[in-house]
Amino acid sequence: MITAISHINLIVPPNTLPHALSFYGTTLGLTPRPVPHLEKDRLAWFDIGSSGQQVHIASGPTEAESPRHPCFKLESPEKLMELQRRIWEHFERGDEASPRAADQPGMENSGSKGVEYPQRFFARDYAGNRLEFSL
Repeated sequence: MITAISHINLIVPPNTLPHALSFYGTTLGLTPRPVPHLEKDRLAWFDIGSSGQQVHIASGPTEAESPRHPCFKLESPEKLMELQRRIWEHFERGDEASPRAADQPGMENSGSKGVEYPQRFFARDYAGNRLEFSL
């Protein structure tokens, strides 16, 4: 029986793993972890807290604006808003590792406006991967 998700894998363009370290490590606050030695230039792995779950980033062909996405769960409304502000600030900096899109704090999110709003928000990482964040 399946009891949890071990990891998700997202695809980014070749030669952009340093951007993954900036966005997923610094902006999202995930902890980088070692990858297999033979894959060190093709993969970046991150731990999600102490849950045993991970985000894997791999180099490869990307799809612009794909609706596929992981949803990251946060522990409180305050932490959700704090992360949304950090992502928005990185989006506004406009560097190579900045998200391509981000829901602005205090504004409507870019998802459907069901009963879940405003308990979630969305962003697209620097490679266009859609990301959802919720309670």
